Amino acid sequence: MAEVNHREESSGNVFADLNIPEPSLYLAKAELANQICTVIQERNLTQVEAAEILGINQPKVSALTRGNLDGFSSDRLFKFLNLLGQDIEIVIRPHTDANREAGIKVS
Repeated sequence: MAEVNHREESSGNVFADLNIPEPSLYLAKAELANQICTVIQERNLTQVEAAEILGINQPKVSALTRGNLDGFSSDRLFKFLNLLGQDIEIVIRPHTDANREAGIKVS
């Protein structure tokens, strides 16, 4: 029996593709968490060391690094980045792309 491959083009946001409410917020949080993980890796911090810097326990660092972000608000992720010595710049501008909704972008 022949195997049928069905492919669907991504919107660029997996959360939107999965029909999760407020997908741009979830994507932004995932990107913030990725930035946190990158800094932790670049500084060769253990989860225990990262937890001490962030003021949380090691299991929460583990959850964060595994992408379990339910207990982390965007504000809290911003604070973590600051505690890791990262500046955050927020730019607000008019939405101009009629082909998509206004959203949140982390870069």
